[in-house]
Amino acid sequence: MTPAGTQPPPPAEFGTDWHDPLTAAPPVARPATRSCEVALAAAQFRDFTPYRGSYSPPTACGPSDWAKVVLRLDGKVKGRQYDRLGHLSVGGVELFRTSTPQPSPDGITWSVEKDVTQYRDTLSRPQPVEMLIGNVVNDTYTGVIDVEVTLTFYAAEGAAAAGRTPERNVPPDRVLPLTTPVVSLPRNTERLLAEVYATGSGGGCEEYWYLTTPDQAPYSCKAAGGPHREVRISVDGRLAGIAAPFPTVWTGGWSNPFLWYVTPGPRAFDVQPVRYDLTPYAALLNDGRPHRIEVSVAGVPAGQSGWSTPTNLLLWQDAGREVVGGAVTREEQSDPANSSRWTPAAPGAEHRVDTQGGHRLTVAGYLDTSHGRVTTTVSRTVRHSSVHRWTEGEDRDALAATWTDEESVTRGAVTTRTGRTYTMDGETTLGAGDRLRTVISLGDRADTVVLRGGRETGWSRLDDRYTGDATYTANVPRDQRHAIATTSARYRQYGTGVPGGCYDRTVATAQGAVTQDRRRC
Repeated sequence: MTPAGTQPPPPAEFGTDWHDPLTAAPPVARPATRSCEVALAAAQFRDFTPYRGSYSPPTACGPSDWAKVVLRLDGKVKGRQYDRLGHLSVGGVELFRTSTPQPSPDGITWSVEKDVTQYRDTLSRPQPVEMLIGNVVNDTYTGVIDVEVTLTFYAAEGAAAAGRTPERNVPPDRVLPLTTPVVSLPRNTERLLAEVYATGSGGGCEEYWYLTTPDQAPYSCKAAGGPHREVRISVDGRLAGIAAPFPTVWTGGWSNPFLWYVTPGPRAFDVQPVRYDLTPYAALLNDGRPHRIEVSVAGVPAGQSGWSTPTNLLLWQDAGREVVGGAVTREEQSDPANSSRWTPAAPGAEHRVDTQGGHRLTVAGYLDTSHGRVTTTVSRTVRHSSVHRWTEGEDRDALAATWTDEESVTRGAVTTRTGRTYTMDGETTLGAGDRLRTVISLGDRADTVVLRGGRETGWSRLDDRYTGDATYTANVPRDQRHAIATTSARYRQYGTGVPGGCYDRTVATAQGAVTQDRRRC
């Protein structure tokens, strides 16, 4: 990459082409072992017809005990198009969820990588493949989305195989898609996780759920209880897990696509699932009978759609026992809190909605495994605080919001504590001459520490931040918008599991040109 000091000056405003989209996130680390590449999907998406194909595992890199499996999507699109949402499944298991960048008239290319080693069970045998990026192509929206997806398998050899420990780098024995709420698990399950690809999307107000207001407030997107949302999972009707949804901003978000043409917001290209540790309920689920595992999103108005929650179950089995018994020993929760208060605007002033939400849940259970009794305790606390201000007609619309999701999982002698914080601080104004300006900052942070017997054995910190400032003339053809924008994305990662202990990259742009690509550490 050309050093920032020698970058040519950016254009005065956006033209008909700009730099290909990129993120500041690191590439997936790969072991130095034999590799095999398999084509997974190749399609041009013009409508809502899914791509369907078949997959067979490679034969030259081992039968299934791969050290690493990396998914890569390469896409291209040209013309005019909205941002579109997509997903890919193998054998019904959701491997990847994404959204697309918006193209330039001259065309763009982009790529996304994801570590999918945890789906090793699914990838170990032939499977049907389905992929869809729903799209509309007509005389106005001309962009056909052309993608290819590959999997690269790395053989488990030498240090790549020896580096695995019981707490780390051990993929699940089974991965089951939760295609219906009713499921029967293997009776020797000794660890159970659920992952939920929860997204408010597909148009409508739930795509911007964090901006919704109580019904009585004069705002264009309403929800009876305001913007507080909570993703919940239950087992046989018993609340088993809670989480704060990530406030993803897609590449057309906040009424200003110029913010996201080159540097998307956090997670927009790689939607990450919410994870729940359901091990306290494994004994209940190991009885050989069918059980109901269901996902819901609290706060969505009754009867309103807009959330997608595809779910996978990840299971680790006890090789030393056919049946693992035990019991659920503790289920405690606070009363869910959700207060969303509207303050009407004085003449010439702003309306305001103040929201506070939160919930706390602790569950525990034990399993009598072939290696002794193991107790698992899961505690999770979610909180949401936001202030939403807007004027009559919404010519000014501003939100300052913070979500926290604190989780502690103790399994035997090992405790993992993770604190997640998501932030959004943005304002859109429509001024003289229909000049629309959006200034926004987004944050995605997670701090994790692993303790064994009370002593720290590992830690990590993720800090992914985006800032942008974009202005254009609204309600005119694209060539008359005279758009300008500056953006900056900085991705930092530190800890015992990070190669070299540190990763730090900043990508800055102006008018669609990269003005800085700086790597520290």
